[in-house]
Amino acid sequence: MNSSRRDFHRIGSFLLGGAVSVGLAIPGVAFLLDPIRRKSGKVITQELTRLSALTVGEPKSFAIIAERRDAWVQYPKEPVGLVWLVRQPEGSGAAVVAYTAECPHIGCQIGLTDDAKAFVCPCHRAEFDFQGKKKNAVSPRAMDTLDVELTKDDDPTVIVHFQRYRTQSPEKVPLV
Repeated sequence: MNSSRRDFHRIGSFLLGGAVSVGLAIPGVAFLLDPIRRKSGKVITQELTRLSALTVGEPKSFAIIAERRDAWVQYPKEPVGLVWLVRQPEGSGAAVVAYTAECPHIGCQIGLTDDAKAFVCPCHRAEFDFQGKKKNAVSPRAMDTLDVELTKDDDPTVIVHFQRYRTQSPEKVPLV
């Protein structure tokens, strides 16, 4: 009778230990596989403004609002980026050009110069004209443009496809 009681405890301990091990392994495996399950090159599509709200040649900034999610937490909608929209003169091709406000140098937020005649990065004074071209040698490339769509209305809505790009690189490489 003692041997059957010992066998019962040994088998019970073995099964209980196995169940606990599996229970602890599942979150670990999910954590390791999370980057594989995610979509790569996340692009956020957002309606920002009406075309009539933009003045030709005057940049205007807009926040990109979206939900974020990491391995375990889903955050509520909050600002995840900033874009600059510049309305172009009629007949110049695109009606609006969008630039990400993240500096290609080290990722600081690009603003306007004091006289509002160019874009400037406050971290290392990288400057860009309103066509996004470099005005000095601080940044490795021009400002990153974003895809823009206009609705077919009388007063079209400006829709921007926001995406982040690698900093400190001479090429425009999307982040995954």
